[in-house]
Amino acid sequence: MPTTTEKRRAKAATAATPWGAATLLEEASIPQRVGERRFSVVVQLLEAVDGERLVRFAYTTDGVARRGPVTLRDADLDRLRKALCEHEALAAALRFDSA
Repeated sequence: MPTTTEKRRAKAATAATPWGAATLLEEASIPQRVGERRFSVVVQLLEAVDGERLVRFAYTTDGVARRGPVTLRDADLDRLRKALCEHEALAAALRFDSA
């Protein structure tokens, strides 16, 4: 059975950017919690129509990537490094090749 992330990717294969629509190539999700509030930071590798690759940091509270301030604590950065081990192209775009 597909995970929520897989379902979201299947539905939202494109993302709006200031340069127009872009295709979502990879996404790493880092769950976070503050008290009882739960949300995730997502790091997305996007490809514009002209082939340019873009990296977007966003947050999500309901499965939808939203713009806004994205803050990562030390522990979150450790989880990001681990998540990037599963997303080679995204890690390379961030220059985390040795994640």
